[in-house]
This record gives sequence, C-alpha cells and structure tokens, in this order.
Amino acid sequence: MNLFDVYPLFSITPVRAEGSWLWDENGQKYLDLYGGHAVISIGHSHPHYIKTLSEQLRKISFYSNSVQNPLQRKLAEKLGEFSGYPDYQLFLCNSGAEANENALKVASFVTGRKKVIAFKKAFHGRTSGAVAVTDNPKIVSPFNSDHEVVFVDLNDQQGVENVLDNQVAAVIIEGVQGVGGIQMPDDSFLQFLQRACEKNGSMLILDEIQSGYGRTGKFFAHQYSGIRPHLITMAKGMGNGFPVGGVLIHGDIKPWSGMLGTTFGGNYLATVACLAVLDVMEQANLLANASQMGAYLMSELVGVSHIQKLRGRGLIIGFDLPEEFKDVRTNLLFKHHIFVGEAKPNTIRLLPSLALSRIEIDLFIDALKQELP
Repeated sequence: MNLFDVYPLFSITPVRAEGSWLWDENGQKYLDLYGGHAVISIGHSHPHYIKTLSEQLRKISFYSNSVQNPLQRKLAEKLGEFSGYPDYQLFLCNSGAEANENALKVASFVTGRKKVIAFKKAFHGRTSGAVAVTDNPKIVSPFNSDHEVVFVDLNDQQGVENVLDNQVAAVIIEGVQGVGGIQMPDDSFLQFLQRACEKNGSMLILDEIQSGYGRTGKFFAHQYSGIRPHLITMAKGMGNGFPVGGVLIHGDIKPWSGMLGTTFGGNYLATVACLAVLDVMEQANLLANASQMGAYLMSELVGVSHIQKLRGRGLIIGFDLPEEFKDVRTNLLFKHHIFVGEAKPNTIRLLPSLALSRIEIDLFIDALKQELP
C-alpha cells in the first residue's frame, strides 16, 4: 500500500528534537523557527512534558467520555485561570478544524441561523464547515460548497455591515491570519465586530488555533483589543504536538445532552499533555518570553535588507520579500539548516517555540543577512 500523496515533502527525516532544535537521520542539526505549523509551544521534548505523559501512559491512556475524567475538570480550571476566561466552558476535541466545526455548530444551534461571515485569506481547517469558511477554492470540494458563507476583506467595517443581516449565525475571524501570511486584524475592527454581533444577535468566533496559547505575548491575540467573544477555538500549541483541540464557550450558552460529541477528545493523554504545557508556560513565564523575544526579533528584522511589510505580535511574525528572493526559505533550510514557514507568493512566516532565546534569534538573523545582502 502507498501513502495518499497529498503533501509536498522536504527530503529531511527528523529523528530527534530538543528545545528549538531538530536532528535528522544523518545527524544534521536544524534550528526550528516554525514549530511544525506553530504546534511546538514549550519546545521539543520538554522533560516535564515527557514525564507527565509517560506517567499517565502507565496508568490509563484511554476510555470514552461516558465515564468521569477528573483530569478534564482540572484542565478546565487551570486553563480558565491562565487564559483569563474562568467564567467560560470548555469543550475538548482533537484538532483545530474540529474545534472550528463545533464552534460553528454551537453558533447555529444557539441562533437558529446558518449563514456565516468569514474573511478573505482566512484558513480555518479542512472539515466540512471549517473548509467552507476557508478562503481557498482549491480545497473546497462540491460537497463542502453549499454552506452559506460570505467572505469580506479583513478590517473592512463597511463590508461587514453590508452583509450582516438577521440570517447570520456567526462571524468567524482569526486572531492573526496565519496561513494567509500573518495578516493582522485591527484592534478597532475586532471591537467593531463584537458590537455588531451583539446588536445583530450573531455569535463572534475567534479562531486562536495558530495565534493563541501565548504566541503573541498574551494568552490570546484578541485580548490586545479588550474584547470577549462568544466562542474561542484552540489547538496547535495546546498540546505541544499531542493532537488536541478545544472550544471556549461563553457561560451564557447552555449545553444540552448530545449537543456536541467526540470519541477521542479530552482523553487522558491529551488532557495531561495540555496540563503539562500550561505548567511549563507558567513556570518558565513563556508569555513574557514570547513578548520580549518577539520584540527583539522584530527589532533585528528591521535592519535586514529587502524585507518588506514586517508585521506580527510576539512570536507570530511575517514579512514579504521581492520576487528575486523567492528561494530564501529553501536556502535557509538547506544551506543554513533553519526551518521557517511561508505563505504564497513570497511571505516568510516565523512561528518558533515560545521558549526561543536571543542566541537562536541571532543565528537566524545572521543567516538571513547572508541570503539578503
């Protein structure tokens, strides 16, 4: 049997990882400034993370959500306290796409509506509803294309007002557009969306799957704007590589038995992985480190030739390059052994561990200056 060939693959086989570093099967060392799509939040192979998962694996790794699992309540309490949302409710699932799917479902249940407003360049996942609100026709199949979705330009208040009617169940927006190239919603625009949704009886969904979990220096990117959305979706950095997702749901939204469900969501291993991540984030003060290292990295990037439209917050950073430097990402990987991300056509995306150090930043800046003389 062959693998279903849908991924373009680099000719690199990582076999070991620690902190911000990877080693391949030939012993070559790589600096990881991408974290496997923003997944590695506390660093690869953190000792506390390994210890916590190993101890749980020796006890019990899985049973269904038909029994009591006190670890879920412990996670909800810790997450509520750490994130600043103790009055919200937590639904645990397995991925970012599933988190968005459930958030859209809750919004539709509560409002009795089905229309959704999303934004151009958005990426929310590949399941049915999540891919329908993703602005990429190439990955939306005919089966997924019948959802009622309207796409508006990011930060276009008038555009939203033109389509926000009494059929809109939800407005869904990323705290920072990741796949779209680190595009930033204005704080004033997020404030406008909250007011408009409240007035219209629609739900505001903040997709913090890539931008949340401390990446911007606050727990969620939208917290810079001071808003409190009805629903917040999470995944990626939540489990530091263990598959897990979640939805924070406003306390006024009442659940009913069977409203949502999942087989694997909130399992023992996923839950302790999440608890270990929060432990390390708290003990190592990683939100502050993300803010400080992000500011340092941005200040260093300002001095690099040819960089255009530098943008970001904390350790979610993007910049554009002229067409003649389209090979920079590949050169960084194969000449300098540094992983970074990209967005088409010529955007570099940086999504490192929140434990990134100044020494590691300096190594990257030196390599980048060699590629952008």
